[in-house]
Amino acid sequence: MRTPSRRVFAAAALALWAASGVTPALAQSYPDRPITLIVPWGAGGGTDAVARMLASLMEKDLGQPVNVVNRTGGSGVVGHSAIATAAPDGYTIGLITVEITMMHHQKLTELNPTSYTPIALVNLDPAGFQVRADSPYKTMGDVLAAVKANPGKFKASGTGQGGIWHLALAGWLRDAKVDPAAVPWVPSNGAAPGLQDLVAGGVEFVPCSLPEARSLIEAGKVRSLAVMADQRAALFPNVPTLKEATGSGWATGAWRGLAAPKGLPANVAARLEASAKKAYDSKEYKDFMAQRGFGLLWGNGKEFAAFMGKADADMKAVMTAVGLAK
Repeated sequence: MRTPSRRVFAAAALALWAASGVTPALAQSYPDRPITLIVPWGAGGGTDAVARMLASLMEKDLGQPVNVVNRTGGSGVVGHSAIATAAPDGYTIGLITVEITMMHHQKLTELNPTSYTPIALVNLDPAGFQVRADSPYKTMGDVLAAVKANPGKFKASGTGQGGIWHLALAGWLRDAKVDPAAVPWVPSNGAAPGLQDLVAGGVEFVPCSLPEARSLIEAGKVRSLAVMADQRAALFPNVPTLKEATGSGWATGAWRGLAAPKGLPANVAARLEASAKKAYDSKEYKDFMAQRGFGLLWGNGKEFAAFMGKADADMKAVMTAVGLAK
């Protein structure tokens, strides 16, 4: 009886590696060339800033350049598609955002959170609820009572129709058993013009992140009545949570997380996750996020997947309630 040759053993070993989706060379040498980090939004914005900070920290740990590339267009569809359709080899990753839980419900794309290999959740900016400094409404209870008594009288703004801040408001109203249409939405090109409209008296409410409202809050022109989160924000610790203010457990916000194409080898995903965690835990990242007023929230790959799953279900429910789901 012949003893199996070394060649047979080698072939069997290679077959096992192939079945796992990882080659020996990749396992031993990743990364051995520059990595591209795609941002689905424009240069100079918050997502771009967070991506560039992460890239600068991760490339020190990975020993290879991490080059940020902005792929804009299609309300985020272009960039998110570029991440999802890249080769799953760890050399193209991206910073995906809350919109991935919203776009497919509007039939803008087939992409959804399961279209990716989640690597790490690195940021969450919960929705705050802002009124003018001279507003007669001092608490969220005051606002809720006024809206119930006068449906259709008050207007809100802070993003486009169906954007995250619109859905934040709609979700709260729905949770409070109030028709989301009771507060008509005035579309705007973001929180900044919405807040200016608030100060000018064009709208009564602006749900948006506290970092976006920070300058007007600190200038004494705007007050924040609550934050839609499980705990108070470090940026403004005196602002109560929505649950503290009204008993509502509704929580949502804008978030950012690292992801790669679906099918990424497990060892590559683990290497990227470890590098992201090292960057997240660094003083440089914490100081940067504090300076910008961005919220910190970590989730490993498994936790990020669960987080996106819940967010996707929440967005579907709210978008259906306001007639935006197709």
